[in-house]
Order: sequence, then structure tokens, then C-alpha cells
Amino acid sequence: MMQPAGFPAPTGRTNAARDGRGRLFGAFVMIAALVFGAPSQADDALSVVATTGMIADAAREIGGESVSVRALMGAGVDPHSYRQTRSDIVALVQADLVLSHGLYLEAQMEEFLRRLSTRQTVVAVAETLSRERLLGHADYENKFDPHVWMDPAMWSDVVLAIRDALTEVRPAEGEGFARRAQAYLAEIEKLGRYAEAATETVPEDSRVLLTAHDAFAYFGRAYAFEVIGIQGISTESEAGLRRISDLVDLLVERDISAVFVESSVPERNVRALVEGAASRGQDVRVAGTLYSDAMGAPGTYEGTYLGMIDHNVTTIVRALGGQAPAQGMAGRLGEGGP
Repeated sequence: MMQPAGFPAPTGRTNAARDGRGRLFGAFVMIAALVFGAPSQADDALSVVATTGMIADAAREIGGESVSVRALMGAGVDPHSYRQTRSDIVALVQADLVLSHGLYLEAQMEEFLRRLSTRQTVVAVAETLSRERLLGHADYENKFDPHVWMDPAMWSDVVLAIRDALTEVRPAEGEGFARRAQAYLAEIEKLGRYAEAATETVPEDSRVLLTAHDAFAYFGRAYAFEVIGIQGISTESEAGLRRISDLVDLLVERDISAVFVESSVPERNVRALVEGAASRGQDVRVAGTLYSDAMGAPGTYEGTYLGMIDHNVTTIVRALGGQAPAQGMAGRLGEGGP
């Protein structure tokens, strides 16, 4: 079956290596289960392991003091290429609940998570979204763009799935989970209103968002931007010289003067694009760094989902000629505190 752009095709050698790793990790899971024991008892804080920071942030907001949440992937980590470590495996085995994103975001962990789900509760929270709302690929119908957090309205439904997963494992805490989820969803709704109002101020001919990889399609659909990624929706796909050359032509032909780097993706392709445009007499600047696949540093406002999207919206709008306050929706961008 044909693989889509952004999803590298497996080879026989890759499959053999994956099988070997699968057997190794399967054995390690069994050993970890025997050595470190079963998940926590009901009178303890619910132990939750989330693959991404965005999921972990939501779980903490909903769970409050009733949960203990660990995120496997921190600031600047690329989930497309991330592989579980031995310490990750121990944490996963000990967890009461594992929250993954799904939709092939954690591509290198997919088989391990599938195996883990046969022995404990693993919920792929983004896969609860209806397929009609997801952006797919013309040549590979079973893969979808996983970057749904870029649209606050879609992420709100993922938050509901996180609430439901917590409640399923710890029904006695359901009332508190529901109350905190409602409050958190109100904050996300406020963020969505800010994003809509701010992006509407960007001039029509400036509504082109060119980034390191194709992580902003849901943002583009929600707020009427044309989105162009140098790489595909997975950072595992490489941008070749032809792709860079074609995008330089696009920058020159359409007089695009701003591009964006991403916190979890190397800058080399964006820098090559800027240099290529300069060689053609087109002045293109790197207009800012966006948070695409990971949030900002822990303990900062940008290290939360709300801060991540507030930063992205504010950076994009101001760079492309729109109007937004320098410190964002909440006046907290760049403050460096929680």
C-alpha cells in the first residue's frame, strides 16, 4: 500500500528490526511488571502517564490533586521520532492510566503502545474524534494529520475524552473531574475567541503561513490561512533540494517575506529557504518561533496548552501584519512564570 507524504515507507529490514525491538520491549515490560509491581491502589492519587505535554497539561487541569501526571515528552521533543526509554517503560507499566495521542503521532511508539494496551488501560485520546473532522491524505485513507491541538475547538473534544478516560478509571472522582474539565474548557473557548478575533486582522494577501513542517493545517482551516510546510506532517520525511527550490520560487513569485521556525524541529531547512530566497533578491525573514509538536519550557506560561496557542496566535498575527497585544491574550507571554 502506498505511503503518504510525511509517512516514510517501512522496509523489510526496518520491519525485522522492529520485530526484534518488540520482543525486547515485551520482555522488559514483563520484567518491569514483576519488579516494580502493579498500578497504585484506589486510595492513592491516580497515576497517569501521558505521551505529550499537551495531553499531560489537560490531565493535570482536569485531575487536580486527584492525579499524579507524568509526560514522556517535554519541551522541544519531536513526538514523530520519539522512542520510549527504559525509564519510560517502567513508568508506563506502573501507571493506572496511559494517555496517548494516537493518529500515528507517536509513530515510533505505536507498536509498543499497542502491546501495552493488552495488559493495562491505554487510551488514544485524539482517536475519539470523528473521521469526518480529520484532515487526511488522498493516497492513504487510513492515516490522518494528528496535529488537532492547533484548533482549540477540536482540542476541546480531546479534553472531553481525557475527562472520560480519567472517570472510567476512577469513577468516584467523576464529579470533580467534570467540574474542573468544565472550567478548563471555558478557558480554551476564551482562547479560541481570541484567536478568531486576532487572526481576522491579518490582511488577506498576507495570510500565508510557511513553517518547518506541516503541523498547522488545522490552524489554517480554522482561521482561513494557507499553510505550507517544508516537510510533511511527520518530521521523519526529509525536504529535498527540489522541495526547497520549489518553495524559493513560491516565495519570490508571491512576494512572501516571513517564514517561521518551530521549537521542536531543526531550523536548517528554514534557513536554507531564507538563503535561497536571498540569492534571488527576495528578502525573507524568520518571523518567530512557533510551538508545533511540543509546548514551551515547564514552569512558564508557554509551557501550558493555553500559553502555547496564545504564543502561536500572537506571533503569527503580529508577524503577518495583524493586530494583537505583544503579551498575548492573557498578558502573560514571556513572563517566565507558571
